[in-house]
Amino acid sequence: MNYREMFQVAPGGKLKLAKIDPGFKNKHSDKDAAEPEIADQVQKLRELQYLLYAEGKRSLLICLQAMDAAGKDGAINHVLGGMNPQGCKVHGFKAPSKEELAHDFLWRVHARTPAKGEVAIFNRSHYEDVLVARVHKLVPKEVWTERYRIINDFESLLAANGTSIVKIFLHISPEEQLRRFKQRLDDPARHWKISESDYTERELWPEYREAYEDAISKTSTKHAPWYVIPADHKWFRNLALSNIIVETLKSLDMGFPAPVVDIEQIRQQYHAAEEEQNGKTGGNPDDKK
Repeated sequence: MNYREMFQVAPGGKLKLAKIDPGFKNKHSDKDAAEPEIADQVQKLRELQYLLYAEGKRSLLICLQAMDAAGKDGAINHVLGGMNPQGCKVHGFKAPSKEELAHDFLWRVHARTPAKGEVAIFNRSHYEDVLVARVHKLVPKEVWTERYRIINDFESLLAANGTSIVKIFLHISPEEQLRRFKQRLDDPARHWKISESDYTERELWPEYREAYEDAISKTSTKHAPWYVIPADHKWFRNLALSNIIVETLKSLDMGFPAPVVDIEQIRQQYHAAEEEQNGKTGGNPDDKK
């Protein structure tokens, strides 16, 4: 199943979240039925990330956006956490600092985009500046509306420099969000996740939904597409996300770089060293096993 095609928001289209079922789980009945496919996708993801790192020509930027408790941390842990940390970095964007506010809104973001061969994961991103800033009226309307164009230009620049961009909105229902809030209350190990804004932000759900619909509709482009993943079922979220990232990396048609040394010469050197070692030890150690 190619979830990349199923959940992509077409460039120029108008997103209506009410038409997308956050409880969708496709052909799988439950987590146990989906686990083998999830494991297969995560393994493919590891292999493709290794190839991306080895090739060293391109990079991947993954932006995760969602309402509270939709599972951004869980997605990073269960799916993207399987990648080699040597070539993968996770960045979280909370309220900007005084220094960051003294610059343009993309200043703090650009510095954390991935270098060639790397994967960067944004847990929240530059889209906070057309979501939170809009809903809470932190800037005038004429400011945040202009930011759509600026974001598109910024992502076009990254794409021209060899960065593939995947933007994910984890689509959760208000009912499921409230259930997960209760889990946090009932589990002492999750109390640290609780904040007063959990419930005050719920009151602004319609405003956030409208802000997300506009932002996704205006910034889903061919080089930086948005995907809306139904996220009421955590296991389906993991399945769809891993599939989308795998298919994106596969589409790059990557290849291992040519060796920088003469392999035959190195092989000869190895055999000479092996023969010398065997001479010192009285034969091939493998023959004595």
